[in-house]
Amino acid sequence: MSLTIRLHPDDNIDIALADLLPGAQSLGVGVVERIARGHKLANRAIAVGENIRRYGQIIGAATQEIAAGAHVHVHNIAMADHAQDYGFATEAVALPAANTARSFMGYRRADGSAGTRNYLGVLTSVNCSGSVARFIAEAAEQTDWFKALGNVDGIVPIAHASGCGMSGSDEGYATLMRTLQGYARNPNFGGILLVGLGCEVMQLPDLLGKGMLRADNNFRHMTIQQVGGTRKTVERGVEALREMAAIANAYAREPIPVSELVIGMQCGGSDGYSGITANPALGVASDLLVQHGGTTILSETSEIYGAEHLLTRRAVTPEVGQKLIDRILWWEDYTARNKGEMNNNPSPGNKRGGLTTILEKSLGAVAKGGTAPLEDVYLFAERVTKKGFVFMDSPGYDPCSVTGQVASGANLIVFTTGRGSVSGYKPVPCIKVATNSEMFRHMEEDMDLNTGDIIDGGVSLADKGREMFELFIRVASGEVTKSEALGFGGAEFVPWQIGAVM
Repeated sequence: MSLTIRLHPDDNIDIALADLLPGAQSLGVGVVERIARGHKLANRAIAVGENIRRYGQIIGAATQEIAAGAHVHVHNIAMADHAQDYGFATEAVALPAANTARSFMGYRRADGSAGTRNYLGVLTSVNCSGSVARFIAEAAEQTDWFKALGNVDGIVPIAHASGCGMSGSDEGYATLMRTLQGYARNPNFGGILLVGLGCEVMQLPDLLGKGMLRADNNFRHMTIQQVGGTRKTVERGVEALREMAAIANAYAREPIPVSELVIGMQCGGSDGYSGITANPALGVASDLLVQHGGTTILSETSEIYGAEHLLTRRAVTPEVGQKLIDRILWWEDYTARNKGEMNNNPSPGNKRGGLTTILEKSLGAVAKGGTAPLEDVYLFAERVTKKGFVFMDSPGYDPCSVTGQVASGANLIVFTTGRGSVSGYKPVPCIKVATNSEMFRHMEEDMDLNTGDIIDGGVSLADKGREMFELFIRVASGEVTKSEALGFGGAEFVPWQIGAVM
């Protein structure tokens, strides 16, 4: 195995595939200082102010003279001008349809969508009803009727930190409204109990709207103040769940075309390998699902920053490309007015793994989206209605971003990580993908798939992508992921809180 890899002929840096010591030789470059695996070294002398390129793209500029074979990292690279030619819709090429029909064993819902799990949910309108929602779920799971159910995976209390102390008419309110309504409609729920306190800003009648929140009408709601306190609400909530469980339990798995899969794609705890192994392999799997008529959702707007031109060129129309740029402009304003900056990412852990600027991180993150045309761009938690590859606006904070994808209709989450991540997202199963073999072995009890063998085992991206695609189908059909087996999913519902807390 080579000690380094050069990802594009125009790159003036290489990536270390092992810990390198001074005197090591690779690709004709003599290493002059210790360089950790996943980090970068200059493959020629780089002048002050010269752009540094990875994947053939600018990731920053040198802040000092860098000798050939020297470590290129945060001490000698900084953000650079990354003005791009968006080339709206100039590279949108439809992928050929798959020549085979594939299916998974899922739950067909009344609105035509398909679930990969069959949970009951206890959804809260406000933080003040969060504990009562947990009391209801815990009490119901101890009953004989619940233990006798055969087709219900569990009861998920969904508590959060918002719902009051906020404006009742601004962007933050609308975002929370979409998020809660989206969870109520997610196809991985066979029924929803909505519990409020009663006096909150996020009022239940507003959440319920003018029509049915769920097409199957397997939905109940109550407020603690109206029912008469904690004990009475728990009793009434358990009884409501018993009624809903009888309906949810009648659902059974049946063959459903993989075109009904809606997969949220995430990366977190990234490292220098993320853009080489796991993310491009997920891109291959994403393309495969799109070819079968399915849907994949890329998100984390703050982590595609600097690489947005790679997506606008694949937009199906200039209008779709402009929708993405509109969100980028919103984010630049959002961070500025909150005295932040778009380059507050990568995180300290990302940097220890070899990443430097947000430009570098974004170029690796975008690889999750494969090569399919960009069909549309959605607001956070907005219901996804297009098939194919789409984008949903969200922060880079993983639990928040996944919350938006689940609210948008995702029935499966795939999460790549290089440093290691432990989380789950009930009611949606989460597949954890390791970018490197060392971390996979170290955290094997949390990781579902290793893509480090692309580097150290000679496995091709195409083969790994197909392996990942087959894993999608097995998990969608009921195979339990590591995070599910460990019981994750009770603390990761994190709606995006925009605006003042008052």
